Amino acid sequence: MSNTELATLGGGCFWCIEAPMKELVGVESVTSGYAGGHVENPTYEAVCKGTTGHAEVVQVEFDPDELSFRELLEVFFALHDPTTEDRQGPDVGSQYRSAVFYHSEDQKETVESLVSEMNDSGVYDDDIVTEIAPLDTFYEAEAYHQDYYEKNPDQPYCAVQIPPKLEKVREKFAGQVRGIDS
Repeated sequence: MSNTELATLGGGCFWCIEAPMKELVGVESVTSGYAGGHVENPTYEAVCKGTTGHAEVVQVEFDPDELSFRELLEVFFALHDPTTEDRQGPDVGSQYRSAVFYHSEDQKETVESLVSEMNDSGVYDDDIVTEIAPLDTFYEAEAYHQDYYEKNPDQPYCAVQIPPKLEKVREKFAGQVRGIDS
């Protein structure tokens, strides 16, 4: 039986983070959902209105012996622009904010250290604005949001937004992607 941890990450539309995360060695499951808000049991429609305070997130169950939390974060930060507040590509609103909802003090320290390193190194032109907060409650999104890209690759939004993210992960993190040798 493997040792698993959870990571809860928001980087814009959850469909755009879910698909690439599922390709990583060590990732056991990825669940789309909502975190960081003030309304119990939010719906997709309510979250999209931007009034619940939630971010669209994915909860990643991973084996830290195969993929460390830091390595997972490195992929996460490569998948979105952590320097834009409340916006990722065409998606605008607080529900699309960059966020890491940590599950332990170790995760908090790891994400804070990585963000500091990235800011210091100038990897981005602007400072990272990713919200770093403890996970209060994760709400699983409606069933039709789970494995959305896998089930709807030709849906126009998915067909435009997700393939470049998959390609980026496959190229930049080839050694960590299932079925790709480095």
